[in-house]
Amino acid sequence: MLFNSIDFLVFFPIVVLIYFIIPIKLRYIWLLIASYYFYMSWNAKYVILILFSTIVTYLSGILIEKASGPGQKKLVAAASLFANLSVLGFFKYFDFFIHNLNKLLEAVHIRLIDNPFSFLLPVGISFYTFQAISYTMDVYRGKAAPEKNLLKYALFVSFFPQLVAGPIEKTENLLTQINDSCRKRMPSFDQFLSGFTLMLWGLFMKMVIADRISLFVDGVFGRLYMAGTVETVLAAAAFAIQIYGDFAGYSITALGAARIMGFELTDNFNAPYFSGSIGDFWHRWHISLSTWFRDYLYIPLGGSRKGAFRKYCNLMITFSVSGLWHGAAWTFVFWGMLHGLYRVAGDLLKPAREKLNRAFHVRTDAFSYHFGKILITFTLVDFAWIFFRAESMEQILLFFNRMFTRFNPWVLFDESLFRYGLDRTEAGILMASLLVLFAVDLLRYLKNVNLGDFLVKQNLWFQYAVLLALTVSILVFGKYGIDFDSSQFIYFQF
Repeated sequence: MLFNSIDFLVFFPIVVLIYFIIPIKLRYIWLLIASYYFYMSWNAKYVILILFSTIVTYLSGILIEKASGPGQKKLVAAASLFANLSVLGFFKYFDFFIHNLNKLLEAVHIRLIDNPFSFLLPVGISFYTFQAISYTMDVYRGKAAPEKNLLKYALFVSFFPQLVAGPIEKTENLLTQINDSCRKRMPSFDQFLSGFTLMLWGLFMKMVIADRISLFVDGVFGRLYMAGTVETVLAAAAFAIQIYGDFAGYSITALGAARIMGFELTDNFNAPYFSGSIGDFWHRWHISLSTWFRDYLYIPLGGSRKGAFRKYCNLMITFSVSGLWHGAAWTFVFWGMLHGLYRVAGDLLKPAREKLNRAFHVRTDAFSYHFGKILITFTLVDFAWIFFRAESMEQILLFFNRMFTRFNPWVLFDESLFRYGLDRTEAGILMASLLVLFAVDLLRYLKNVNLGDFLVKQNLWFQYAVLLALTVSILVFGKYGIDFDSSQFIYFQF
């Protein structure tokens, strides 16, 4: 069930209405039923996997509390971790493993191995698995008490707004709120208004921006043999906007849906393309995943506590695993490694940059300096997105070949760009919507406030004007209907 579907348009108001009508102490049970229905609407048989992860981590929390010593606690935590990662690895990476093993066997002329399994990747498996693992680790570290109520814990793992594409919630945030929901009354009008605004804004980012710009991106990547420098550069920049509109659009919609019911989820994006460095970018992009890898992989590996060389190795390991988490393909691994190299290079070159700034009397407090850092960071991030979007390493090589050997500035003036999926009207709508996106992100960057929280502090006429504009834009300019195959949110596949 997609957020931008008629099914969800019917499902969500019914869930909210019943949630506030029934007795307070039954609300978490109703949300659990709704969450499982939401998940099973994709493929009912895969509910067994989320049940398995839920029961394993629930029991592990209780067993850790009852363990007689550190050794037993470590054994229980390790068993829980192994069980969850085994399921994730089998369903997400088994085919990738067999494919690469066969490539290796083929190179040495050994008989290939048949893959006896064929199945769809369970939607959102990486997200709820990581959330369940974080609970086990938090209980093991003594940062959280084990939840004794199985149904409340099951809701923590399966809460439908953030179930299939995050944000990845921590125990101390979401599980605490689930327990508090048995005592909460109705959310305030400001909470409702803010949540509704965020849902509209998230859908605007997805349906008006991401789905529209995807037509151009898909057009270029699907016909690289026709493309030159201009088309490939624009497609790379367009994909950076597409994945932001798509993924941030989902997270913002999830944040709004949860807020309407009185829950506060992690704000997953903070104007990431205004970042002044790669490190800053990862503090602003997919914040919940970055935090997860920092807390449960980078720091346990030693972080920066064991010298510079170990720090850089830990960074490379963390980013490489992050790339593999995003998808079972070498393109994703290279994308992660590239970001790791960015971080290492940025750290190593920092003394040289500071020396050059002093030598040339660069004013580091000036707008031009910060603007330059933003441009450089976006260029580096955008270059890495090419690896993320490409379907194979061969396509990446073709993409770079067309980018660097087919210089064609005249296409900016002969209207040939319109043959890649967007006509003049659609391109005009896109440009106008990008100006709106820029304005909202600039507000977030300068004031550190999202659109929902900003709007509740404005006068009534302005609130209505913004809500009406967003609603009309989604209805009139959103990409949907029988003639448009509205793609799933990109991060569903992870």
